[in-house]
Amino acid sequence: MPTPRFRQFWTLLILIAGTVASMFAAGQWAWHRSLLDESESVQRQLALYGQTLAQRIDRYRTLPEVLALDAQLQDALRRPLSTDEVAQLNRKLEQANGASQSSTLTLLNRDGLAVAASNWRTATSNVGVDYSFRPYVQQALAQGRGSFYGIGVTTGEPGYFLSQAIRDDSGHILGLVAIKIALQELEREWLQTTDIVLASDAHGVVFLASQDAWRYRLLEPLDDEERRELNATRQYSDQPLRPLDYREDDRLDNGGRLVRVQPSTDMPAPPGRMLWLSQPLPGTPWQLHLVHTTHSSIADSRWAAAAGGGGWLALSLLVLFVRQRQRLARLRQRSRQELETVLQQHAQELRTAQDGIVQAAQQADMGLSRSLEHLPQGVVIIDADLKLVAWNSRYVQLFRYPADLMQVGRPIEDLMRHNARRGLLGPGPVEEAIERRLAHLRSATPHLHESAKGDGTVLEIRGNPLPEGGFVTSYADITSYKNAARELRSLADALEQRVADRTRDLDAARRDAEQANRSKTRFVAAAVHDLLQPLNAARMFTSLLRSHLPGDAERHAVDSIDGALAAQDAILNSLLDISRMESGQFDVHIHDVALGPLLQVLGHNFGVLAESQGLKLRCVPTRAVVRTDDNLLRRILQNFVSNAIRYSRHGRIVVGCRRVKRVAGDHLRIEVHDQGPGIPEALQREIFEEFRRLDEGRADDRGAGLGLAIVERLGRLLGHEIGLRSQLGRGSVFWVCVPLGNPAAAQQAPAPATAQQPADDAPLQGSSAWVIEDDGPTCAATQALLQRWGCAVPLAAGAPEALAAAQPGQAPQLVLLDVHLGVGHHGPDVYAALCQRWGQTPAVILVTAERDATLRRQAAERGWGFLAKPVRAPALRALVSQTLLRWREQA
Repeated sequence: MPTPRFRQFWTLLILIAGTVASMFAAGQWAWHRSLLDESESVQRQLALYGQTLAQRIDRYRTLPEVLALDAQLQDALRRPLSTDEVAQLNRKLEQANGASQSSTLTLLNRDGLAVAASNWRTATSNVGVDYSFRPYVQQALAQGRGSFYGIGVTTGEPGYFLSQAIRDDSGHILGLVAIKIALQELEREWLQTTDIVLASDAHGVVFLASQDAWRYRLLEPLDDEERRELNATRQYSDQPLRPLDYREDDRLDNGGRLVRVQPSTDMPAPPGRMLWLSQPLPGTPWQLHLVHTTHSSIADSRWAAAAGGGGWLALSLLVLFVRQRQRLARLRQRSRQELETVLQQHAQELRTAQDGIVQAAQQADMGLSRSLEHLPQGVVIIDADLKLVAWNSRYVQLFRYPADLMQVGRPIEDLMRHNARRGLLGPGPVEEAIERRLAHLRSATPHLHESAKGDGTVLEIRGNPLPEGGFVTSYADITSYKNAARELRSLADALEQRVADRTRDLDAARRDAEQANRSKTRFVAAAVHDLLQPLNAARMFTSLLRSHLPGDAERHAVDSIDGALAAQDAILNSLLDISRMESGQFDVHIHDVALGPLLQVLGHNFGVLAESQGLKLRCVPTRAVVRTDDNLLRRILQNFVSNAIRYSRHGRIVVGCRRVKRVAGDHLRIEVHDQGPGIPEALQREIFEEFRRLDEGRADDRGAGLGLAIVERLGRLLGHEIGLRSQLGRGSVFWVCVPLGNPAAAQQAPAPATAQQPADDAPLQGSSAWVIEDDGPTCAATQALLQRWGCAVPLAAGAPEALAAAQPGQAPQLVLLDVHLGVGHHGPDVYAALCQRWGQTPAVILVTAERDATLRRQAAERGWGFLAKPVRAPALRALVSQTLLRWREQA
């Protein structure tokens, strides 16, 4: 018979072996099933890529055919051309190329010599170059048309060449026209996916790839004839064609392959097996490939393996549980039988012990019993007739019985009446209380209760009947225990009250702090609003004054005044931003942002400023996508770059990115490197505080010390880590750490086109505008500027004057409207009342010191313009011109 240890070993072995087998079977099944599903999805995706590539080529396929029918091109190939005729042909091809947005159009004669080309203006012009060795030239001259992909001999840029023979009326070939299609834009579109997309030619050379490291790789080895052909056609110029080191592990039923790509220093590749699908591109000798990671299938396989192992364990444990229940049922049956036997033995022993106790009680001392003196409780024993049998001295002390009362054979009723006379039986009729206690003793029922005496003593009373009749009662003094419990309850109540009081005080303090913060925020916002009103008027008057000054010295003084006002404006706006952030009124919109365009705009905006200070600013291009608020991130980087320019006297400023690992996932650290004086370690935390600045900056541009304070608060608001490292005499690096985003979700927004300022004020000439503003100097300055630009301003006043002057059918073309127009007047409401009186709806520009994002959004929804005070004259003129033009188009 096997031992229990042996059985446990085999049970554990079966559990482990079954779990491993179940996990393997479930994992393999899920792996193949998930691979098939993924390969079908990838096949559909690959077909879409192939369709996009084919459509891009078909878009230009008809252009050479149309140009081959052009009489001017046919005539140009029949005879020698003069210089003017060649220039005319170049412009014609340039115009055709501009309309089709292809890369290059080239006209070649029968010898393969380029007669004219659309890129004739560039240093790498095709004109005069011999292309007779190119296959697309040979194919067109022999077959009437040709196609070829290769790197341009002249330009060095790759592209797809389509050629069409040009024939005379009798069908003889005069030459050909060729178009080169640039496919790099297609590669940039492929970057939207995390997969690797490739296109290879008939020789197995990858010429298009979504990742640079995969381009110009050999999928198959080249033989000698293929190498001679590539060298003769110079298809890939001097590009080295390196083999792709990969190994095929398995092949799926639908033609997909599982491969492993060996990584190298110049070929980074994801670890593990990858799904490789290929399909031919119709109409070309090309193959389109898509390499997809199998992380999802691996995850499905692991989950399925875990489920299979868990299922096997659950089933095994269920079987073991049923067997254990059966075993326990047998053990309980056997134990019950053994217990019944033991109980019978113990019952006999108890009966024997009870007889001994009764005999001992019958032989006990009578009266004050020596055998009860050692007990700390007061004990009294009565017989079946409810008469005293024995007691101890503690019982007499507790109730202070007189000596003549305590006699053997005295009824217990006498002791009860003695206690009743002293008020120890509680309120109510005495006879009823005595009779109730005697009835309880007669019933021989055990009891336990507490009783409080008049002097504060608390007794715990326990009563138990005797086997042969009678009753024994013990009285324990638990006063000290009750007092301790009462004190603990009082202490707990006091602590609870103190906690409640403290919580109430903290609540009140928090409410006072929040109220103070709100009051401070309202005060700062109101103060900044009131300060911006005269500042706005001052800036507009300086803009007006500059045009009336003839000398350079006077204009320089006005420019200095305007610069000082601009600095004051920046300080006030910084204070307002800090106030809004502390009060939680700063809007944050987190989404996936393409970082490349943002850095490009940053470099463009600050590049000129850096050059004027003798510095060189470089923003390293990147394709990374981060998850952030693009406006707030731009402000952080602008602060970093402006500080770098302010504190650097020579050298370079570099803005770049590097990937870093964080607990929350992969992040991108955007760094701004400068070659300034450096920051001492003791000051590296202080510079992020308000009004803290270094003394090494330029004397004419040191700032107010609020920029980094705003950066630090923006970082906390966005959840982005802000930091720096610096070395005295070597420079500093300020950085912000941003989580990586989803490239597919990022909207690649084009950089906004810079609107050209019109040389004159044509849109303003002859127009009319009302200026509704409660600040008198601002009204006068705005009116003077508009009149200088040729715009009539019949009214420049506050809301009451505007409402009084409004007449039906006499609305101006434009209304410049403030939001806060004094007590009881709100800008948009005043405009609605004016429109009702005019019966017309002129164009509107809100000019306000309010920087509320909600107000800006509402203005955009209504089609209104928006300008934040203080207003710069060029910005006002541009927006007024655009608004009037748009209003006239709609009218």
